Amino acid sequence: MTIWSLLTKITTTSHNITRSLFTQTFSGLYLNPSKYSESRPKNAFTLILSQMTWQRIIRFVGQDGQEHFGEPIIESAGELVTKLEAGTLTASELTGSDLFEAAPTGQVLQVKTLLGPLRSSDVPIVRCIGLNYIKHIQEGGRKPPPYPSVFIKPSETITSHDSDIPIPKVVHKTADQLDYEAELCIVIGKTCKDVPASSALDYIAGYTAGNDVSARSWQRDPALAGGVPQWCFSKGFDRWCPVGPMIVSPKVLDNAHGLSIKTWVNGELRQDSDTGDLLFGVPEIVAFVSQGTTLPKGTVIMTGTPAGVAMGMKPEPKWLKNGDVVYVEIGGIGRLWNKMVYDGIRQ
Repeated sequence: MTIWSLLTKITTTSHNITRSLFTQTFSGLYLNPSKYSESRPKNAFTLILSQMTWQRIIRFVGQDGQEHFGEPIIESAGELVTKLEAGTLTASELTGSDLFEAAPTGQVLQVKTLLGPLRSSDVPIVRCIGLNYIKHIQEGGRKPPPYPSVFIKPSETITSHDSDIPIPKVVHKTADQLDYEAELCIVIGKTCKDVPASSALDYIAGYTAGNDVSARSWQRDPALAGGVPQWCFSKGFDRWCPVGPMIVSPKVLDNAHGLSIKTWVNGELRQDSDTGDLLFGVPEIVAFVSQGTTLPKGTVIMTGTPAGVAMGMKPEPKWLKNGDVVYVEIGGIGRLWNKMVYDGIRQ
């Protein structure tokens, strides 16, 4: 048996033990959900989905120059960019107090410019899960955590699927080490707390793709981060959480299991996995992060990144550089792309 196969066997065993312990620990909590769970009708899932009339939602500028929400008229996620580039993308206009309660107006609009589905003002907080793909845990030489590892990014990190990502001088003037992390993102559609895993989908508006841009120097270098990995500061700079290109409902993707997830840097494939490699799946994540904690409507939950990050490249890391373009694509959701732009440096 090779060292790698032994490590894989050990990690798989640990994975199974971790899932068992997680389920046993939270089974009691599920018997006594909070007022958010107790007060909802038994058919809440049907009720919420009936209120959310859309299956996919985009934010865009129409031919009138105004910003709109709408359901793209497409057969698959791949058609979104294809039709946009051909100038033939249309959408059924949606209107309402917010995107979670948007209803069709009956108007079909031509899409002039595709925007990110979420504005920073739509998102109260971004909650993130670290070390959640088995092979990513292996590439870092770590053990599977017994529970999801949680950190946060502020709402100011949210930006569009095609915007430039500003890299501040505090990053590129120190040790640099800029990295990408393709992630499936959960968008909470109804305020909740103490959610049982069995009811998690009741509270999910949809899923989108994201990139958890990271400064590894500020995350891991003891001279900068101290003795413990520094996650929040190293990942929390303005516009360091691009999401898009659309939000797709659980009516289409269910619990988002088995979706392909890929990353390219300047056309080079770096990450190539699927959400079946998640240690903790979507229902388990929502259940855990909501224990004792209110998840306001609009909360984004990043679910972790697969193997293939720049830090894990062999024989040497392949850090991002000024001007690099990163593409993140998730099956059924589509592709986002962003250029890294170093503050104060000409390209």
